[in-house]
Amino acid sequence: MSLNRSEQRLFDYVQRHADERHHWTAKVQKLAATESDPHAVARHLEGELWRYYEERTTHVPAFRDAARHEGQQRTSMKNLAEHLLRLWVAPKPKKPAGPSGGLNAH
Repeated sequence: MSLNRSEQRLFDYVQRHADERHHWTAKVQKLAATESDPHAVARHLEGELWRYYEERTTHVPAFRDAARHEGQQRTSMKNLAEHLLRLWVAPKPKKPAGPSGGLNAH
């Protein structure tokens, strides 16, 4: 999984701050539990991660410096959203396969 600079910065920040990590772990797990479509969860999470990134830009020097140097245009957080889902949400069990080929064994 390759994260862009903004995604990596946010991931590193969350990993270094236990309160933030607990908040995001709970949020990711709750979203995944309430929505059956993992793509929908990732889309929703992607928007929330970007809003959080913007908010951190006003409080965290590393984010503020990056915004000054890189600009503050909207950056995708899709890879990070998908990465967090893989890290923090147990995969849903696959449904058992039905009868093979629909043939009846006699």
